[in-house]
Amino acid sequence: MLRVLDIIDGTTVDGTGLRTSIYFAGCAHFCPGCHNPQSWDMQGGRQMSYEEILAVVDDAGLNVTFSGGDPLYQLDELLPLAKMIHDRGLNIWCYTGFTIEQIQADESLSRILQAVDVLVEGPFVMTLRNTSLRFRGSSNQRVYRLSPGCEPELIDIDKI
Repeated sequence: MLRVLDIIDGTTVDGTGLRTSIYFAGCAHFCPGCHNPQSWDMQGGRQMSYEEILAVVDDAGLNVTFSGGDPLYQLDELLPLAKMIHDRGLNIWCYTGFTIEQIQADESLSRILQAVDVLVEGPFVMTLRNTSLRFRGSSNQRVYRLSPGCEPELIDIDKI
């Protein structure tokens, strides 16, 4: 079971193309100026089974984005879901307030690097807010393409 705030299909703001965005509950980054502070509650939203989530994903037939809150606070439950989504031939973007350096340094968190295709990382920083950035809220946040067995590749999102 995962704690989910909302699932929105057909969105274009959480990655390239039309996507199904799954907003997971819970975040301990508490970024000042966060556009979704109601997502911070670890017990927020509602519990959903893999089957319930996948029914929405299957119905939409779109690539998927994990957002929140911060999905990595539910990592143990998230990893099997990511595999099930990949098994359907869909790609996954994941937003997190952790930096790539924090993720790589943590044996548990680093498992996400093998489970998703694109990682948008870093906390939202109000003083670096930039509304002209694609798929990010502040200029410190970076976008990485991930491939199993390879180092994360920093990408210029404006060129894809």
